[in-house]
Amino acid sequence: MTVTEQQISTSVLVIGTGGGGLRAAIELAERGIDVLALGKRSRSDAHTSLAAGGINAALATMDPEDTWQQHAADTLRESYLLANPVTVQIVTEQAARGIADLERYGMPFAREADGRISQRFFGAHTYRRTAFAGDYTGLEIQRTLVNRAVQLNVPILDTVYVTRILTKDNRVFGAYGFDQVTGKRYLIRADAVILAAGGHTRIWRHTSSRRDENTGDSFRLAVEAGGRIRDPELVQFHPSGLIEPENAAGTLVSEAARGEGGQLRNAAGERFMARYDAERMELSTRDRVALAAYTEIKEGRGTEHGGVWLDVSHLPRETIMRRLPRVYQTLLELQMLDITKEPIEIAPTAHYSMGGVWVRPEDHGTGVDGLYAIGEAASGLHGANRLGGNSLIELMVFGRIVAEDAARYSTGLQRQERSAAAVGEARAEVDGLLASDGEENVRALQRALRNTMTTRAGVVRDEEGLTAGLDELSEVEDRMADLGVHPDIAGFQDLAHAFDLKASALAARATLEAALVRRETRGCHNRSDYPELDEKLQVNLVWSGRGQVEQEKIPAVPAELSALMREVSTEGKLVE
Repeated sequence: MTVTEQQISTSVLVIGTGGGGLRAAIELAERGIDVLALGKRSRSDAHTSLAAGGINAALATMDPEDTWQQHAADTLRESYLLANPVTVQIVTEQAARGIADLERYGMPFAREADGRISQRFFGAHTYRRTAFAGDYTGLEIQRTLVNRAVQLNVPILDTVYVTRILTKDNRVFGAYGFDQVTGKRYLIRADAVILAAGGHTRIWRHTSSRRDENTGDSFRLAVEAGGRIRDPELVQFHPSGLIEPENAAGTLVSEAARGEGGQLRNAAGERFMARYDAERMELSTRDRVALAAYTEIKEGRGTEHGGVWLDVSHLPRETIMRRLPRVYQTLLELQMLDITKEPIEIAPTAHYSMGGVWVRPEDHGTGVDGLYAIGEAASGLHGANRLGGNSLIELMVFGRIVAEDAARYSTGLQRQERSAAAVGEARAEVDGLLASDGEENVRALQRALRNTMTTRAGVVRDEEGLTAGLDELSEVEDRMADLGVHPDIAGFQDLAHAFDLKASALAARATLEAALVRRETRGCHNRSDYPELDEKLQVNLVWSGRGQVEQEKIPAVPAELSALMREVSTEGKLVE
């Protein structure tokens, strides 16, 4: 088979065309820096488009008392003190500028009658600080950024899978990849690379991520380039993901369903939240509701398919149609289920990677010269529990900051050192997989890995299960040596799946090994054998390869912020 390879040179390469990647590409283009963006899927269908709730900034349009300092204090408190205070300050202090950038690009925010941006409560915020556009905020942000990128003539290649970041002597000089449709190879030379390729939630069986995204690509690309991973065990599980049909398992049922008065019941019809949070019931925090549902299922009170019931059928039909139209439509399309008459079968689902690639808080450099990471690929902002609405503003703030630094780095580079050996290894890796005609099916191994992570490292973990999980993962890794990869008339997706599996295996190992070390229960991380929070473990865990987990001290919270950290009233709010 003849393989074509196109060689491209650019100043800065952006891997990922979601909100973070596009925001960085736009900033670079506006500064006159040569940039190229690559995405695994269509730019209009990036993962950012699925975000519904809103985007946070202390604009004080609704509550004049709000400040960035209070936003920072709320974020730090919800992180169970594992967020980096420097990262938090940067995001909250510069959030208003991030919103202003979106306005400048034409973002259609919901507004009050007098024209100011409307803001609502979302999650454990002290004040109303979540700006939104209906329940399609992420989709509108993505559309807005794509339109701005088109105006600036930013070159974007869709359906390109990056297999390796190229380095020499701990310095980036480009990346290698292939087109998933045609198989055409790309050798891209770049002064700097911005990694914005998402998290690793697809390594669980039930996940809100769609097929073939968030498989841990960022983790593998960063580690193989010489980077490290921070807090991979800290994964947010959303309480309400669908179980059926299998190809849509994990699809989210908006928390607005609970916010509007939806009730959670077990198989016996018992409203079980009274056992776990009698005061807040269904309006409890995301981590607590997910733990409650998991416990009901684990202790034998789950539904036939291993879930619990979320029931809104007691609400007036008019309320459901007006306030929950997306939920109504989704269930009708996927299950032919009328939620005005019947309950929804749900289970906790892996939703957001709060850990990610280790980065410096100031510029999100990875410690590999010229390599940066942003968004869900990076770490530092969320700690052990993400505050609802913070992920989208993180993209806007650090998309700009990283682009500024990458531009500075590229402009100041005296020369670019390259390595023919590194390029040869990247080519050989793809060639080797295409030539492999082994017995093992990629999809079957991916399923085995996801089953392991769901059973051994789901909502609740313990030493025995995590150790068993590592043994099962080692077996999957051994079987990966005998893969069969078969491109066909439909394209090179099978090759992409093989690289997804490599990424998933690395991300799973990092997660299991870090989860073993974190012998405490904190936020999203529940250890049944260590049910209490351990103050000595108020540290970040940094994974740099098999069996290598180090503890990293977190900077102290500034006094002006710690003074503002307090219990936030949840009356009238859906807490996240």
